[in-house]
Amino acid sequence: MSNRNDTSNCCSFKIPRQRNRQTMGSIEQTTEILLCLSPVEVASLKEGINFFRNKSTGKDYILYKNKSRLRACKNMCKHQGGLFIKDIEDLAGRSVRCTKHNWKLDVSTMKYINPPESFCQDELVVEMDENNRLLLLELNPPNPWDLQPRSPEELAFGEVQITYLTHACMDLKLGDKRMVFDPWLIGPAFARGWWLLHEPPSDWLERLCQADLIYISHLHSDHLSYPTLKKLAGRRPDIPIYVGNTERPVFWNLNQSGVQLTNINVMPFGIWQQVDKNLRFMILMDGVHPEMDTCIIVEYKGHKILNTVDCTRPNGGRLPMKVALMMSDFAGGASGFPMTFSGGKFTEEWKAQFIKTERKKLLNYKARLVKNLQPRIYCPFAGYFVESHPSDKYIKETNTKNDPNELNNLIKKNSDVITWTPRPGATLDLGRMLKDPTDSKGIMEPPEGTKIYKDSWDFEPYLEILNAAVGDEIFLHSSWIKEYFTWAGFKDYNLVVRIHSRVDVIRHVVKNGLLWDELYIGFQTRLQRDPDIYHHLFWNHFQIKLPLTPPNWKSFLMCCEQNGPGILQFSTERTNEPNRNKFSVENKA
Repeated sequence: MSNRNDTSNCCSFKIPRQRNRQTMGSIEQTTEILLCLSPVEVASLKEGINFFRNKSTGKDYILYKNKSRLRACKNMCKHQGGLFIKDIEDLAGRSVRCTKHNWKLDVSTMKYINPPESFCQDELVVEMDENNRLLLLELNPPNPWDLQPRSPEELAFGEVQITYLTHACMDLKLGDKRMVFDPWLIGPAFARGWWLLHEPPSDWLERLCQADLIYISHLHSDHLSYPTLKKLAGRRPDIPIYVGNTERPVFWNLNQSGVQLTNINVMPFGIWQQVDKNLRFMILMDGVHPEMDTCIIVEYKGHKILNTVDCTRPNGGRLPMKVALMMSDFAGGASGFPMTFSGGKFTEEWKAQFIKTERKKLLNYKARLVKNLQPRIYCPFAGYFVESHPSDKYIKETNTKNDPNELNNLIKKNSDVITWTPRPGATLDLGRMLKDPTDSKGIMEPPEGTKIYKDSWDFEPYLEILNAAVGDEIFLHSSWIKEYFTWAGFKDYNLVVRIHSRVDVIRHVVKNGLLWDELYIGFQTRLQRDPDIYHHLFWNHFQIKLPLTPPNWKSFLMCCEQNGPGILQFSTERTNEPNRNKFSVENKA
């Protein structure tokens, strides 16, 4: 970066007048000086964008100067923590470009311009001190997990055990309590796109029934699995389930699912929830997708277990350090991009190189996060799925994923963190591992001969559910398209969308008012876009912000004129209405 300054006199310390103290059961906010510039450096600031690095911490910052004010932020993309550089396409000199995914930030407004109309960057406070030095300050709220801290107690062998079941599902024994994370143990996720890679232990249903509480991190169907919960509800409908108080309720679709669960508890963020005298947990939101994603800290006798699940920037990047056990996703590939895209730059060679580069970036990001947080033990999970249906052969071959062992080797190369690559039925004894990581009984592998990988999936019952929507009466009337998109409520945004999708899945989604993650993350679409721009408002609306109740198709059929038999291809454009959407929708078998 040609205009970045390495400031040798930078400092990073707490301002004495606002010390971090705990009084009367509360913790005060702190102010931290991230960067200080000498009067000479202040005088040399140029109009526009200035890059700086704090040499003592290695952290990077951006200052934007114009005639009226100074603005500043961390040089860190809100998406996945990438570094910004000058955007050479911006002749006005106001924007920077992320080196990871080409997100662009207008530093003069602190708003992201690619994707358009999406996020705002968190600003730092700019102040001048009595010595005419310029200070960049970060106002740090107190860490909620530091409230009423507990010193770790020695754990007996077998007192805390973590058993991996499959994907993101862990069974935690915590004293005489049992807690389960994100049970997806049968059936597909995202319509018909994802299937379990690992064979769950044969006693998985018994384990769920014996749980004292279940935590479900978010509404995606590889974490909120209605086929799994239906089995559980048949045995124990009153099992306590805990979710975060997200803008989009985790169980928004419970009534329509037909699953009878009677003890769902929606918890506020950042507050300890006491289970018994030794056990408590706290749910935190994601910094990029707070409307739907959460993570959790579980603490038993002062030992913390941090599960960041799928969060892009869990709790905005502020997380407890030196926890006993940390687990997170690692694999990548949980998106239709770029496998389902075609045309323009999206050649097979471009896709392969992009996927290879992105997987490597994700590995490095996770390894860096683990190194910074310094957990005693780290476990990669929540990435063990496969596109196993024969019709998704292309996706399976194209959508390569990270190897957990490769990530663990990278972590061990750069830190002293102990790593664990889990297999179904394997159990980690936290007390043993904390006392002696070389203890042969610290991790008990599943019995010899245990089936690890699935080699068959029961496709038909789930495909029949999707196929049932194909011949529904509503699709005999071409006006269902206008009815659906009117119900969806996306407007005042001039956009042409051309979507090819499997007819069974799109009709199932439309009929039931489901979120488009079933289509996009489930690899059920084929997309072209010209110009090649990611429209955050559009995708965010259809993936998160659709109405909570499905379209009223009964009323539609009553009012609908008979327009002849349905067809599998529709093209509807609303081009004569200003500020309205133009849609071209094709259903492909």
